[in-house]
Amino acid sequence: MFSGCLTVGVGVITFGWRVGLWAGGIAALWPLLATYGAVPLADSPTSWIVVGATWMLLFAAKKKSLGWALGAGALLGVSCWLRANAMLLAFFWGAAIFFFVKATLRRRAILAASVVTAALLVFAPIVLRNAITFHAFVPTGLGAGTNLLEGIGETERGAKEFDAPANDSEVIEQERAALKVQQGAAFDLYYPDGIQRDRARTRRALDIIAHHPFWYAGSVARRIAGVLKYAGQPNGIYGSAGINVTAKKSLPPQSQGRAISFLVNVLGMAQSILRYALLPLMLVGIYLAVRRDWRYSGLILTTIFYYLIVGSLIHTHIRYGLPMQALLTIFAAVVLMKLAEVVGARVSSRRTLRAEA
Repeated sequence: MFSGCLTVGVGVITFGWRVGLWAGGIAALWPLLATYGAVPLADSPTSWIVVGATWMLLFAAKKKSLGWALGAGALLGVSCWLRANAMLLAFFWGAAIFFFVKATLRRRAILAASVVTAALLVFAPIVLRNAITFHAFVPTGLGAGTNLLEGIGETERGAKEFDAPANDSEVIEQERAALKVQQGAAFDLYYPDGIQRDRARTRRALDIIAHHPFWYAGSVARRIAGVLKYAGQPNGIYGSAGINVTAKKSLPPQSQGRAISFLVNVLGMAQSILRYALLPLMLVGIYLAVRRDWRYSGLILTTIFYYLIVGSLIHTHIRYGLPMQALLTIFAAVVLMKLAEVVGARVSSRRTLRAEA
């Protein structure tokens, strides 16, 4: 529900009410957003915050408003308290403001600095706490080295040739053996010496990447394709794109065979069609949206680029990029609105011809 409402807001400020409502309808019907909206993890609330921050960023761009820019950055900082994924997004937004906002250079600099500064100030207490507690610079928590190494280990070559672990349990077992820690001793992913061990994982992963850059680029490309796979068989590595509703799966036994069962099954069929049509609609929609308003489209695409490209440089999961998925519905909505306009124009033309006849 929250994803749909926030997506409507972003669509309205960018391309108008019709696009916003189409985008909200897609978000409400899309199994991916519905599935993870019901999962008790931080990913979905984080996505609401990031999409809300994107909405504020667009307001800041439209009104050249310092207050809205500060709000966008602050809200982005709030998201880092739940998940660190958006930690660097403020810097991408700052650069995007220079490219896509129509204002004087001085005003763009003020808006960009406001976004970045507000984000830094909001998650600064986490950095300060970690520095005091661990006596080291740990921006929002550990895990960068782990995810980078596991991203290599989840590939066939990474596991066989480089002996890279594919998950947390394999990381623990490898390090337990390397450090000669006895079974039964207190030893997990980040204890003891979690900071040093995570940095060692980073160095190990970067060394593999430096020696095999083209192979790693191919791995990143496959991750990108994986998180954009919305239909067909579930992608075990990168996560599930959700399931369609059916009467058998979604209704209690006493409701089976009633009229509501038919309606639920029709809804499930509509979801199935949507899942196969979404990616083509999004790609065509990006083209149409950039032609219509390249500035606002660029601001939205900055967030999508961040989650799709930057997020895929390390181990990823489809639920990590929920803000990207929600924002992509806006581009699909641009196509649906265009199709609705074409159909409406033809119907109106036929009615006019019949009236004249």
